[in-house]
Amino acid sequence: MIHLDGPWAGRDDVEAATADWVHWFNTERLHSMLDYQTPAEIEAAHFAENQTIANAA
Repeated sequence: MIHLDGPWAGRDDVEAATADWVHWFNTERLHSMLDYQTPAEIEAAHFAENQTIANAA
């Protein structure tokens, strides 16, 4: 990302772009090992399933 999206105006621009990329990677990217779902979708399904189990107990 640093080399592809540069040149950068300064450290703050690099920090903001890095934070945006990390957010995308952790929440929005499609992943083949997750059946082409996003990590956020998998996490939401996991918590919903655990909530359903907890409510049944």
